[in-house]
Amino acid sequence: MEDSQQHPRLILRNFLSLDVCKELEFIHKSCCTVGYRQNVFSTTLSHLIATNSSHLIIPFVPIRERLKEKVEEYFGCEYELFVEFTGLISWCRGASIGWHSDDNRDYLKQRDFAAVCYLNNYEVDFKGGLFHFQDGEPLTIVPMAGDVAMYTADNKNIHSVDEIMDGERITLTLWFSRDASHDEDAKLISLLSDLPSHSPKSVFASYLPVAASNKMYSFPPEEESDFQSGFDIRCARLHVLGFDLYFSDEESSLSALDSSYFLPELLKESLQLVLGDKLLVWKFVNILHAVQMVQFWHWKASELKTTEVTALSTDVIIPLSKTQQLKINSQKLVLLKDPQLAETFFGGVTGRNNLQQFFDLDWVSFSGGVSEWEAYTSKLQKEMLMSLPYWISHQSIFSLVHFHQGV
Repeated sequence: MEDSQQHPRLILRNFLSLDVCKELEFIHKSCCTVGYRQNVFSTTLSHLIATNSSHLIIPFVPIRERLKEKVEEYFGCEYELFVEFTGLISWCRGASIGWHSDDNRDYLKQRDFAAVCYLNNYEVDFKGGLFHFQDGEPLTIVPMAGDVAMYTADNKNIHSVDEIMDGERITLTLWFSRDASHDEDAKLISLLSDLPSHSPKSVFASYLPVAASNKMYSFPPEEESDFQSGFDIRCARLHVLGFDLYFSDEESSLSALDSSYFLPELLKESLQLVLGDKLLVWKFVNILHAVQMVQFWHWKASELKTTEVTALSTDVIIPLSKTQQLKINSQKLVLLKDPQLAETFFGGVTGRNNLQQFFDLDWVSFSGGVSEWEAYTSKLQKEMLMSLPYWISHQSIFSLVHFHQGV
């Protein structure tokens, strides 16, 4: 008891289900940008709103509520806290953090508590990345999917994170404050209130993502100005799953491959996906749309594979011509300067997650994934549109299920 008072912290096992962990991992790998420190990538709720993916906030809502209630209950501050920050954060090779407390900087003095939910597994999905407290018990936390660590954000819980040696360590992190002026909900609702309303007839168009500035996707950030090395995060995410990109429009042709002039505009254009010598017939509205679709398929692949497929539809894929392959190779020189670096960061502990063999047999299940993604996204969009008037009225983001039950 004495130690818990000196170093107040709570570790909960299996707080999140594995399904929830996988869904949040899908969102992060679909939407992440360069993060707040070296070799870290992040997805914030404000970023989801800014890229026309506000519907992806919905899966966070019940988790935020459960975490806030648990923190208030354990630390004895019921009805006192506001969520200051919600974000998905991944640490890749070379990322680490030395001993610190979350309030050791003036601009973080308002922070009272932190909750870190682990979404994947130590030694399976990444190496390194152990979480250490300087004093008290437990001293070390081994990240396992579904577990959560809650602690006071002060010098009672000085902590560090070991350097990531391989793979990608992904967490859902929330910070809480007693200061209402730092309430994240009010800021998010203000952003959501500025969005144009959508009629049911235009729901599909309303959830197609719109990419943020290319600077937010360029890694390393200092290379953004010339694109001479590194990679675009979105291109890298597709690359490690075995995909190339094909921009078919004539205006997309790169007549000067040594110039980065074309890159910003090229990534806004419609494109098709390529795997090996096969071209998928669908056109995606932009690269972010393609990344979301592919990451969704990767999340749901085992379920989609169970769908009985009797033959490979000629409507799904077509062979690449030599001219198309040459064009793809030329464009790749500009879009992905350093494929090896991309694989180092996003390829996983066991190396590149190459799905070539599976896709050779099952392109049709990918086509089923397109329909599933549309259904999933449409469902979230409708829930968002239904929730928003209540959120605006109460200036709080909450689950309508709990609201209508009077919880």
